[in-house]
Amino acid sequence: MFETEIAAYERVRQDYQQRVADRMGREAWMEYNEILFSAHSCAIEGNSFTVDDTRLLREQGLAMVPAGRSLLECMEMADHFRAFDYMVSHLDAQLDEPLVKEISRLTTEHTLAYRAPDAIAGEYTTEDMAAGDTVFGDHEQLIARVPQLLQSTERALADGQHPLVVAAKFHGYFEYLHPFRDGNGRTGRLLSNFILLRADHPLLIIDVDDRADYIQALKQIRQEGTDEYLVALFFRVAQRRMQAELAQKRRNTRPVMFF
Repeated sequence: MFETEIAAYERVRQDYQQRVADRMGREAWMEYNEILFSAHSCAIEGNSFTVDDTRLLREQGLAMVPAGRSLLECMEMADHFRAFDYMVSHLDAQLDEPLVKEISRLTTEHTLAYRAPDAIAGEYTTEDMAAGDTVFGDHEQLIARVPQLLQSTERALADGQHPLVVAAKFHGYFEYLHPFRDGNGRTGRLLSNFILLRADHPLLIIDVDDRADYIQALKQIRQEGTDEYLVALFFRVAQRRMQAELAQKRRNTRPVMFF
């Protein structure tokens, strides 16, 4: 499945790698991605930070709180930076429970107490949960399946399955399991990018404007038992982002008349 999508993605990815990522240098490219990814991933969960707000906070830290933004939003974004940096610095690690728990801990370290005072950052939930119009399953049964998900993901990568397909399937099932009290979406998107970066693929950044399609694709897993919609969304979002940045590169290289 997804042979057509994989072929199209790989054509764009090779062009993007040569013309954008490699030309920027690893450190600059990663910082650029961190700001974009953090802004959109947190915005999906309701954070009002813009990309410019996120860049300002990344550069100046909590000494500069953007106008009109709450301290809680600032702390959420700062936690996301720390989780992202940890993820990037551990790309040689296996996808296992200690890694998952540490990324979750960093993602919610300074905000969880406001949202769930009795919860512990980085520890699995101790009660059943609901969010929006979704009632999640029995938390004990779902958490018990986390090790199997991690092992199956590593096995799929070792068997040569395409990293973007694996990242999408992992993400869909991780959100289905919903193992933590808070931060499951941000943690899951970080872990999907851990899978991609470890395979030398560009980060996947789900734009906040795609939130409705993204949420619906996750709901299809619960309602219809299929992750095809989510895999298709991952391919569509990944290609559109790379194509847009390639177009920017071409446009911003054209000669401009100054006089």
